[in-house]
Amino acid sequence: MRLFPRIVLSVTAVLISVSLPTSASDLSLPSVTSQQRAQADQSPEPIEATLQVLSMENTDVWERIRKGFAIPDLENNPLVATQTTWYSSRPDYIQRTTLRASRYLHHIVEELEKRKMPTELALLPFIESAFNPQAVSSAKAGGMWQFMPATGLDFNLRQSAFKDDRRDVLASTEAALTYLQRLYGMFGDWQLALAAYNWGEGSVQRAIAKNRAAGLPIDFNSLSPLMPLETRNYYPKLQAVKNIIATPAQYAITLPKVDNEPYFVSVGKTGDMDIKVAAQLAELSIDEFKALNPQFSKPVITGSNTRTQILLPQLNADKFKTNLAKWGKALSTWTSHTVTTARERIDTIASRFGTTPQVIREVNNIPPNMRLRAGSTILVPKDGSSPEKDIAADLVERSSMLVEPDVPDARRISVKVGKSDSLASIARRHRVSVAQIKSWNDLKADKVSSGQVLQLEVPVRRARSDNAAQSPVRASATPVRSSAVSGRSSAAPARASPASTRTSASNRKAAPVEKKPQSKPVVATKKTPARS
Repeated sequence: MRLFPRIVLSVTAVLISVSLPTSASDLSLPSVTSQQRAQADQSPEPIEATLQVLSMENTDVWERIRKGFAIPDLENNPLVATQTTWYSSRPDYIQRTTLRASRYLHHIVEELEKRKMPTELALLPFIESAFNPQAVSSAKAGGMWQFMPATGLDFNLRQSAFKDDRRDVLASTEAALTYLQRLYGMFGDWQLALAAYNWGEGSVQRAIAKNRAAGLPIDFNSLSPLMPLETRNYYPKLQAVKNIIATPAQYAITLPKVDNEPYFVSVGKTGDMDIKVAAQLAELSIDEFKALNPQFSKPVITGSNTRTQILLPQLNADKFKTNLAKWGKALSTWTSHTVTTARERIDTIASRFGTTPQVIREVNNIPPNMRLRAGSTILVPKDGSSPEKDIAADLVERSSMLVEPDVPDARRISVKVGKSDSLASIARRHRVSVAQIKSWNDLKADKVSSGQVLQLEVPVRRARSDNAAQSPVRASATPVRSSAVSGRSSAAPARASPASTRTSASNRKAAPVEKKPQSKPVVATKKTPARS
């Protein structure tokens, strides 16, 4: 990775460095205003050298993208016309997406040109996420470039309870372009490389092998009948967007002017800082700050890791520097807590750290009727004992949060079937279901015999009275966890290993779902005494 000059501002002291690796630059803002953007949020073939010589004074980013087009148009494919009609008939959607894209386009185009890659690829997030770096698909693909969790790890996009690099503007762009270069190296065809980005390289290789065995061509159109519907439409969508960007007037589309200048600069930091504080220092709204820094999953930016960076518009970076020098208060109000036992409940944690269960749930995105599993790391308000202590870097990298249904702890008891008993009557008496009793005892039929001993799992609060009622058979003293579905006893479930993400379009990614950033951050609040 080459080194490029950048401005670096320290949180603990304002520093300037010119040798840190980055691809962000430090020029002025494009013409599109931040207010417009906030509203919107609601080895390859070489490109000719002449295309790289651009008149920076007279061109905007759209013209720069047009001059770098290098992928052959997809012809004789009716889906292109269908998709072009769909996009061109929705000018409001085009306007929102292009306004959102104006924050990131210059950086993406710069990186493509450094790698001598076709600039059509700068439009790919239009298809993947509508240029929303916080988008999450139903298949759990995330970020502007929609990486699946396992694929992200393949490209060093780390994911923890505090940070998801798949949403990081710089890291995800670098990973996506590296992945696309690798796919082009495999297939030697950008249309097939993009099909593989969506469908998986293994799927495209098998389709190629099948057509070759049948003596058929192996271009995109010829392989299209073998593709799932999503992949069949994938490159036609990109071709449609390319057509509109190439000649917007032909489709009665007006593109916002995006100056051929970087939008953001990179700011280094070495201490924890609340997102609310960072946005305040930079004089940005929370939404605008998160649009440039969507990788942070919590209301605190952990900074003890020297790689931690935030992105700010140049003018706001200057304000950040000035305001930080005058800031005389704590930069962070949050710290971490690791749950050591499943019996450590959220209300207990809240009481310990002087806040409310609602704050703990909201700041950690813990759903209702769920509880934390042992080993989970969560965010809690700082107490007065260590107000300046930052969250450890290694904890940030390896932390995770696991939840499970908040069902009562259960205990296994043995029940002897009486002469007049049936499964239904036993189930009613012990407040369980017939299906659960059959599951616990591997029963195939609904009949039981007098004198037969059954194993039941009942909540701990009822186990004592149930045991007393069934004195002929002693109850097991082994506590178990009841399942929310079948009631089968189980230990803490093992974490599922990531499934292959390159075997089908449904595994690779699904249609992105735009996730709006929180408009208001969660503030670490202390409980106030109840009024008498």
